[in-house]
Amino acid sequence: MASPVRIYFLGGLGEIGRNCMVLEQNDRLLMIDCGLMFPDADMHGIDLVLPDFTFLRENAERIVGCVATHGHEDHVGGLQFLLRDIEFPVYGSAVTLGLARNRIEEAGLLKRTRLVEVRDGQRIDIGGFDVEFLPVTHSVPHAHAIIVHTDQGVVVHSGDFKLDLTPVDNRRTDLARLGELSSTVGIRLLMCDSTNAEEAGHAPSERSIGGVLRNLFHEHRDRRIITASFASHIHRVQQIIEAAQEHDRKVALMGRSMQKNVRLAMDLKLLSVPASVFIDVEEIQKFPPERVCVISTGSQGEPMSALSLLSRGESKWLKVGNDDTIILSSHAIPGNEGNVNRVIDGLMRAGAKVVHSGIADVHATGHAQADELKTYHSIVRPEWFVPVHGEYRHLRAHAEIAVLMGSEPSTVLQATDGDVLELDDKGMSFVGKIPAHYLFVDGIVGDVGQGVLRDRRVLAEEGVVVVIATVDSETNEVITGPEIITRGWVYAPEADDLLDEAEDAVRAALERALRDGVTEIDNLEREVRRATGKFVSDRTKRRPMIVPVVMTT
Repeated sequence: MASPVRIYFLGGLGEIGRNCMVLEQNDRLLMIDCGLMFPDADMHGIDLVLPDFTFLRENAERIVGCVATHGHEDHVGGLQFLLRDIEFPVYGSAVTLGLARNRIEEAGLLKRTRLVEVRDGQRIDIGGFDVEFLPVTHSVPHAHAIIVHTDQGVVVHSGDFKLDLTPVDNRRTDLARLGELSSTVGIRLLMCDSTNAEEAGHAPSERSIGGVLRNLFHEHRDRRIITASFASHIHRVQQIIEAAQEHDRKVALMGRSMQKNVRLAMDLKLLSVPASVFIDVEEIQKFPPERVCVISTGSQGEPMSALSLLSRGESKWLKVGNDDTIILSSHAIPGNEGNVNRVIDGLMRAGAKVVHSGIADVHATGHAQADELKTYHSIVRPEWFVPVHGEYRHLRAHAEIAVLMGSEPSTVLQATDGDVLELDDKGMSFVGKIPAHYLFVDGIVGDVGQGVLRDRRVLAEEGVVVVIATVDSETNEVITGPEIITRGWVYAPEADDLLDEAEDAVRAALERALRDGVTEIDNLEREVRRATGKFVSDRTKRRPMIVPVVMTT
């Protein structure tokens, strides 16, 4: 009987981001990706959200390495945090490792890992795991699907991909190799990207965006053009530069990540443009508007990004005005729509024209849509299927596609974060759960829990009321106070009468409790909280956070 294979899902199944999973075979663990997620609007003060690393920390001695499918933050952004606790090698393409290295180096953790570069189609042994790296097309260069040849047969993790037949670098998803595996040894388990499973048809080719950009550069040929895209989208940057060259424009890079990633792409010969096309961002004002193209970070409206600073008039490099056209060559990630809209409004208030994906086809997704997924399933024909990478509705839509393409419903398992699956000689089944909670980053990793977030939501929505009183422990009388200090409930200078009434109501409750023999501080504070809460609710119908402070002498 062959050894079973277990799959542990730490994140990415039920949300966009935090992609992280683990394969177990013969008591060894292989990680596939270790990503982060950007916070939702109601996660007040949170910088980033990570997978729950509890399982990994508890089994650190069994981890043989991490295989990175590609260099996006939602797949490698968590490495710099996990490496603080655990040492392990990371495997990926030169681009993937280059993007991951930037963050790991910033955290001062390069000595805690070994970055192992792999080539397209390479098959290597990683601590007893027979791993093959299959080239796929995505919105970042040199992404891979991961094929693991296990004791239980071939396990395929699609990575993020699309079936772009005319990619900018002519590096296509290797469907031929998938077909070869399917028709010979067979594919026992497929785990596949579900992000666009609800979207009908095929995703447009990245190359098609180049034509749209060239037309926009021609249409706005007498104006300065400022573009914004993901800093990792090297193929988009390539096409923007080509459009700028056609119109004899110099290119300035704005934003640290854009500058670092373009430098990396030039070093790896992924960008085929002459160095002479670039000018330093400090030199922009030396050229007339029609001779300049700026490529900026901030397409997601990040508050401190280069484009956001431009929209608020706070950039030290240039001011946006009536001679500028801004091209947002991206889609807003779910949850970022408000930030992006604020940036657009700010740019338009400054007089600029703004072109975004709602106006022109200036962006192409990097994820396969429904018809591409159908093609993928028709080639792979897996015995078992688990949809991954997406919100619950995306996973459900992908499960339905798998059944439509011939999979038996009983062989399609829709897992969520924390699930443990086991593949053995009899088949595949759910066998347990592991911790998979959100790990919040707010300055220091993990110092913020759900309780703190609930408090922050109350503070943001209702405010806080602090009640301070001093009691004589011998006479059981109120000596000073209660004094009420508030932020976010009412504006104190304009609500003197209301605050006076509140203090009177709380004092009466406190004196009543003392007459009834209540002397413990905790019990007195409970009475103060109750009386304050009742007054605030009765008079204003609000429920701010109430912090009682009772002192004794």
